[in-house]
Amino acid sequence: MIYAAAALAEIGGCFAVWAWLRLGWSPLWLVPGAAALAVFALLLARSEAEFAGRAYAAYGGVYIAAALLWGFVVEGRAPDRIDLAGAALCLLGAAIILWGPRPA
Repeated sequence: MIYAAAALAEIGGCFAVWAWLRLGWSPLWLVPGAAALAVFALLLARSEAEFAGRAYAAYGGVYIAAALLWGFVVEGRAPDRIDLAGAALCLLGAAIILWGPRPA
């Protein structure tokens, strides 16, 4: 769940910049965007992964799936079958990174 919350915070923060720069929204959107990105970093640092690189690698798969969900819910763009297949593959990779057996 921590990765899902981190993804929501990161995507929301990045979307605030996108909205300001690409959609012409008010630059005031950068304030909550920066706060959301700070929350993202704090959440990801709370991951139970053994080290930062593994936490970031596993998070990548969750981020991809969350970004496609964001595109659908917020931007009204449904992912196609290739998007869904790619996201499923990334989530599988994230699961292997997080929970795969490790030599002792």
